[in-house]
Amino acid sequence: MKLQRAVAMVAISLFVLLGQAVAEKNKSKYACSEAKPETLCNAANTCGSASSPCTVNVNKDGGSASATASISDPKKNALFCVKAGTQVVWMSSNKNTGFVVDFGPDTPFDPPDAIIGGGKNQVTVQAKRPGCFKYSVGACFSGATYGMCGNSSTEAIVLP
Repeated sequence: MKLQRAVAMVAISLFVLLGQAVAEKNKSKYACSEAKPETLCNAANTCGSASSPCTVNVNKDGGSASATASISDPKKNALFCVKAGTQVVWMSSNKNTGFVVDFGPDTPFDPPDAIIGGGKNQVTVQAKRPGCFKYSVGACFSGATYGMCGNSSTEAIVLP
């Protein structure tokens, strides 16, 4: 009888742990999946202002690409926020890197096209449409062959 209770307790414990693991896995890692993603914006992750542009550095890192905003604690592919009306300068600090940043059909920027630039070609756009936006960033070294390009996905929030 004691053995059956012990087995039952172990089985229940495993079901509880499995349930917690599934719940954690189903939690979204995306800010744009939050009910009010704009509440994630603060002084530390808000980039630029009406008088000073936000600069986002796009680079190829290993097998992926990264976008790093000029915020107080810059991290690769970290969420950043800008206020509507802010100029955003997309650039690469590596002179031999070309990049594409694509927000898809619901871009918050004007002009509303994919942002294509490189080490010698900065691209300036203006944040127009408030909301939370997922975007993809791709970067390649000049004269790239297979394996010389990388991409990743990240998010940005445009505040009203």
